[in-house]
Amino acid sequence: MRIAVAGATGNIGSLTVAALERGGHDVVRISRAVGVDLSTGAGLDDALAGVESVVDATNIPAADPAEAVASFGAATRNLLAAEERAGVRHHVLLSIVGVARVEGNAHYAGKREQERLVSAGPVPWTIVPATQFHDFADMVTGWTEQDGVATIAPLLVQPIAPADVAAILAEIAVGEPRGRYADVAGPEPQDLVDMARRTHQARGRKVRLVPTWSGLFGPEMAGEVLLPGEGARIAPTTFDTWLGEQGTR
Repeated sequence: MRIAVAGATGNIGSLTVAALERGGHDVVRISRAVGVDLSTGAGLDDALAGVESVVDATNIPAADPAEAVASFGAATRNLLAAEERAGVRHHVLLSIVGVARVEGNAHYAGKREQERLVSAGPVPWTIVPATQFHDFADMVTGWTEQDGVATIAPLLVQPIAPADVAAILAEIAVGEPRGRYADVAGPEPQDLVDMARRTHQARGRKVRLVPTWSGLFGPEMAGEVLLPGEGARIAPTTFDTWLGEQGTR
């Protein structure tokens, strides 16, 4: 089956490409690195020729909600329009668990716009809401770390291994459109501060963590807001299992 992956050079996109190729599928990579620009639509028509299914795992940085909505919106409109022209039969969007419950966060605002456009768009679709990834804590502290000190919000999350997310996206992409899919999460709730501390320890790094709600993630994300809902699909890889692999990286 010929399947395109948007955001193919990113964390989840590259793993999804690998999962699909292991399954014997013909994978088309969509990214600026290969000359396809979602923000303008350049190269999309050629890239989607003969494609039956598209996985959108793009991640667009944005400083404020309006910018995120504009950026995610433009990319999604261009992608959906090109898919309609190419006769693509299935659009799979990777989204975030709890995205409708969090106001003010730029990335979540952009993802909500993606969901709105996909669910109202011309291509049959599946939206896959996933929890934060196992490497999320390390990524967050990387944004703020200065002189060995990093701020981090004390979020309660139920993280999932990136490879597990990719495997689920690949599985869904080869099937029929399913509308809004069940929440996808890892096996156990975790405290983000503790995740960061343990990740740094596993990688041999010393970072002093300062828990705070004053950064990108505010108190509206406290409590169980980011946890999966009832009927969630639980992926197998625990944070401890993933962490055990980090010392070799």
